[in-house]
Amino acid sequence: MTQLVDGPRRVGSTSRPALGRCISLSPEEFAADYWGRSALLTRADQLSGGFADLLDLDAVDELVSRRGLRTPFLRVAKDGQVIDPKRWTGGGGAGAEVADQVQDDALTALFADGASLVLQGLHRTWPPVVEFASALAAELGHPVQANAYITPPQSRGFDPHYDVHDVFVLQLSGEKRWRIHRPVLEHPLRSQPWTDRKADVAAQAEGEPYIDTVLQPGDALYLPRGWLHSAEALGDVSAHLTIGIHTVTRYALVEALTGLAARSPELRSSLPLGVDVADPEQLREDLAATLDALAAAVRSVPAEDVAARLRRKVWPQTRPAPVSPLRQAAAARAVTADTVVRLRPALHARVVDAASPDDVTLQLSGRQLTLPGTARPALEALLAGEPLATGSLPGLDAEEAVVLVARLLREAVVVPC
Repeated sequence: MTQLVDGPRRVGSTSRPALGRCISLSPEEFAADYWGRSALLTRADQLSGGFADLLDLDAVDELVSRRGLRTPFLRVAKDGQVIDPKRWTGGGGAGAEVADQVQDDALTALFADGASLVLQGLHRTWPPVVEFASALAAELGHPVQANAYITPPQSRGFDPHYDVHDVFVLQLSGEKRWRIHRPVLEHPLRSQPWTDRKADVAAQAEGEPYIDTVLQPGDALYLPRGWLHSAEALGDVSAHLTIGIHTVTRYALVEALTGLAARSPELRSSLPLGVDVADPEQLREDLAATLDALAAAVRSVPAEDVAARLRRKVWPQTRPAPVSPLRQAAAARAVTADTVVRLRPALHARVVDAASPDDVTLQLSGRQLTLPGTARPALEALLAGEPLATGSLPGLDAEEAVVLVARLLREAVVVPC
């Protein structure tokens, strides 16, 4: 058995506190030695406080019995096979006639019989996880999701497999044995799932594990995408939280570049009349010309255009921190020079030039706001993230600042402190 050597104890991180809950290294050491490269095991005594505040077994009971949970926010599986939702969902009774709500009595029987529960999308349904996932996504710069796996005693999870996203495994309760093997495919894309390589995965899983360990409450495990893993509950009920990190890859840059290369008339031109696309010889000449044209086209693409294309694709994958619509509207109506606001946590926003030199554009996920150019210094100050009093915003008089903050509250860009 190969056991990964843990890093030195260094509790948390002031610069990236959400990440600091998952690793004992500094963010810089983690980025240099492990991010996207290698698995990392961190024991509870190297971290600060465990993860029970994010989710515990009582919270699981509440989610499946009192929150009107629906598919696909829950999956049920046994011996690695997903159980048909029709066996554990149904209507919600009078006034709640949604047909796929979780039936807690059916779920009780299945769990008692050895089925595992998979709570999906907790970054949307359970407030402590919503807040943690939102903060972690902001610190990493990559979209994040969160699932929880609740496994009965002595029950195994899914067969050895790999994910196409990085994960942090945070052990919540109970114990679970994990076997980790090196990848059969380095850095797999979402279009390269493990099911396309079942034989290779099975063969690799028969070899010496890179890590063979039992996770206990408060332990954390980082796995880059592609690393094989399987888990088995030991003793009592085991629960862990899996934080999936949907890493933005260099291939995403390739996709952006090739999409922008469609600007080239030469690349948009038709292949010859009567071409047989299955004949390599008929394609050879056009392929060479296409490669030359593609190289010329992508070399001339401005970085700003690539960034804009990635922004439109990546930003919508991360939901900013929830806002309270009624409270926001009330705050917008009551703004004074003394009103203190801050940028909505985890909100993606950029200030850029507008079409008119008298205006400025605030880019958001899926929309943009056009504001007076005089508001740029105030917007840039707010985007720094610190709480600010309306009357202290730079570049504006008191009346202009009140108007701007009221607009930003209505648009859910800032929140009251």
